[in-house]
Amino acid sequence: MGSFVRARSDEQKAQRFAEIKAAAKRQFAQRPYHAITLTTIAEELDWSRANIYKYASTKEEIFLALDADECHAYFQALLAALPEGCGFGADIVAEIWAGIASAHQDYFRLGEILAGIIEINVSLERLVAFKRGYYADMNAFADRLASILELDRARMEDLITTVYFHGVGYVSVCFRSPLMAAALAELGIERHEVDFQRTMRDFIAMCLAAR
Repeated sequence: MGSFVRARSDEQKAQRFAEIKAAAKRQFAQRPYHAITLTTIAEELDWSRANIYKYASTKEEIFLALDADECHAYFQALLAALPEGCGFGADIVAEIWAGIASAHQDYFRLGEILAGIIEINVSLERLVAFKRGYYADMNAFADRLASILELDRARMEDLITTVYFHGVGYVSVCFRSPLMAAALAELGIERHEVDFQRTMRDFIAMCLAAR
């Protein structure tokens, strides 16, 4: 494990944790969550498991931080693509929103395991920090959306959450574990292909029309 050099400064520690998150993200793109462990992450980095423990106590702490990054990137992309005063109508907003959702599918995939696994296996301090970041980003987008489309601001949180859970449900169909793929093949069932972006666009447009 000669490649590991212990970080001394805060900047170095942040860099080490960024390397851990990057390894976890790469593995999450290729395998189910349960197949990823602190050991598999350490092995990819050519570290020992003990090295990982210097920066995270559990796998869930790593994935909570990864979700925080994905969440922030998603909302920042929405804010950049839907600037204040852009004058876009609901159809254009739906198209843009769906495109950004499609480009940030890891954010929705993480949603499958966020509430039931990740959030219940981290410290209160880490969860509070995560929620603080989420609500700051979500509220900024809710304000922007209400302003652009002249919608009731009080209903924007429900709208954003509804779109999120729709995306969580559909992205799980797009990503199949090897075991699920093998089970379908055994049954002779053809894999159902989903156009995630088109599905999200149609759903968002429907939600906006209802408001």
